[in-house]
Amino acid sequence: MHAVARCLLGAVVIAAVVTTVGRSDERRPRARDLGIEPGVFPPGALNAITDVRGVRVGHATVVEGDTVRTGVTAILPHAGNLFQDKVAGAVFVGNAFGKLAGSTQVGELGTIETPIVLTNTLSVGTAVEAVVAYTLAQPGNEKVGSVNAVVGETNDGGLNDIRGFHVTREHVLAAIRGASEGPVAEGAVGAGTGTRCYGWKGGIGTSSRVLPQRYGGYTLGVLVQTNFGGVLTIAGAPVGKELGRYAFSPSPTPPGGGDNLDGSCMIVVATDAPADARDLRRVAARALFGLARTGSSYGNGSGDFAIAFSTSPEVRQRFGETAPRPHAILPPDGVSPLFQAALEATEEAVYNSLFQATTVTSRGTTADAIPIDKVREVLRKYNVIK
Repeated sequence: MHAVARCLLGAVVIAAVVTTVGRSDERRPRARDLGIEPGVFPPGALNAITDVRGVRVGHATVVEGDTVRTGVTAILPHAGNLFQDKVAGAVFVGNAFGKLAGSTQVGELGTIETPIVLTNTLSVGTAVEAVVAYTLAQPGNEKVGSVNAVVGETNDGGLNDIRGFHVTREHVLAAIRGASEGPVAEGAVGAGTGTRCYGWKGGIGTSSRVLPQRYGGYTLGVLVQTNFGGVLTIAGAPVGKELGRYAFSPSPTPPGGGDNLDGSCMIVVATDAPADARDLRRVAARALFGLARTGSSYGNGSGDFAIAFSTSPEVRQRFGETAPRPHAILPPDGVSPLFQAALEATEEAVYNSLFQATTVTSRGTTADAIPIDKVREVLRKYNVIK
C-alpha cells in the first residue's frame, strides 16, 4: 500500500474514534518515497511497528479552536489481557528530563503489564488514571489491586494550551480501544499533534526491520514521538544546516532557529525475538543512540527515553505463575542484529515523523512542515539521492 493510502487509512480510523480530530489532507511522502533507505536490513510490509505481529497502535487527536493541538497515542503489545499475560520489557534513559510513569517497576521486574501510552507532559496523570481504569475493567482482573501504568510524554506547550488539561480519560481510552493492527498514521496525529522537531513540525513516526533467516528472521519495529532539536542530518547530509534551521545557529530565525534543543523524544521498540529484559534494555539503548544519526543534541531539557518489549510468548510472565517452566531465550551473542535493526528503524522513524507532518498553527505560532522540495535539493547535493 502506498504511503498516502496508509496515512489516509489511519486518519479515517482516528476520525471514527474521536470527534475532536484535525488533520490536513496535504499529501506528503515517507522517507522511502524520497529514496532514503537507512541501513542494511529490509523493512516489513508496512514499514511500521505493527509489522511485529500482534502489536496495535491507536491515536486520539485533540484539536480545538486556535489553542489546542494535542492528543494520545497508545501502543498495545498484544490483543489479550496484558496484566494477566505480561510482556518482557525494559527502559533506557538517555536524558531524564521527562516523566515516564511506571519506568521504575519495569526496571525492577522486567515486564510491561499495560498498554504504553504517549501524551503531553501535563496529561501524564490523566493518562495513568485512564490506563489503570482500563486495566481494572478487563475480564479476569476483578481482584487486581495494583497496576503499573506505563505513560510517557513530550511537552507540546508551544502549540498547545498545555495548562488547560484538554486530554481527558475518554481520549486515552479511545486511543487504547481504537488501537489496531495494520497501517499507522504518522505526523501531526495523536501524541504528535502539537510537537516540533529540529525547528519544523514533528510528530509520530514509525519504521521496521526484518532480519534475514540466518539471524533468526525476527521483526523489530519502532514508533517515535518527536519533539526535540539539534542539527538535522538525513542519511549523512546536513539538511538542517543547509536549510538554516539548526541548534546554535549564529543567526537564529524564530520559530525554527535558535538553540531549539529542548522538548523530548519518546521511542517505543517492539520485537518478536525472545529477548529478556536485560537484552531489551540494550536494544532500547541502541534506539536512543539512533537519534544521533539524525542529529539530536540530547539537550538539557530534552527527555529522551526508549521503551522496548518482546511479544514472544517464550519470555512472557503469566500473572500468579510461580512454578518454573522451560523457555527459549535469545543469547547475548545473538542480539547484535537487533541492535542494528533498532538503530536503522529509529533513524527512519524520525525522518517519517518529519516528512509526514503538516504545517500546524496555534496560539499565534506556526510550526512549518519541513519543505520536501528543499530537502530533495540538499540530498541531491550530497549524493544521497539522484
